[in-house]
Amino acid sequence: MSQTPLINRTLLLIAAVVALPITAALLGGFSTADEVPPLPQAGAETPEAVMARLKPVGEYVLAAVDPDAAGGAVDGSKVYNGLCAGCHAVGAGGAPKAGDKGAWGPRIAKGKDTLYSHAINGYQGSNGVMPARGGNPKLTDDEVKAAVDHLVKLAG
Repeated sequence: MSQTPLINRTLLLIAAVVALPITAALLGGFSTADEVPPLPQAGAETPEAVMARLKPVGEYVLAAVDPDAAGGAVDGSKVYNGLCAGCHAVGAGGAPKAGDKGAWGPRIAKGKDTLYSHAINGYQGSNGVMPARGGNPKLTDDEVKAAVDHLVKLAG
């Protein structure tokens, strides 16, 4: 009987055991996983640089209407749509819905000065809470009053 098949298998096994690690080492040299990331530049770790990297891609800003942009007149519907509708369109937090005559009637009966005061300074009643300036401290008194006038107009 010939020992050639046994020798062939043994040589094949030895070749595989030696060749596989050598091949893996050669192919591993082409990998980019071992690359060292570049070092940060001088000053890149300042608080300003860190905040710039962490800054959100976009921002959502509830901005007040600029009365000077419209020739001095404040558009109450723009103020309402930009901020107030968030609560008054759906009745969130007990807010009277825009156009609901039954909810607005008793409030309107107290007079505009009371409505203005509650909208500017905030108010907590039995039915809900009105945050001061609708939650936007940047709104001017005139903007808040224009929004109140718009809501009163919607209530008929």
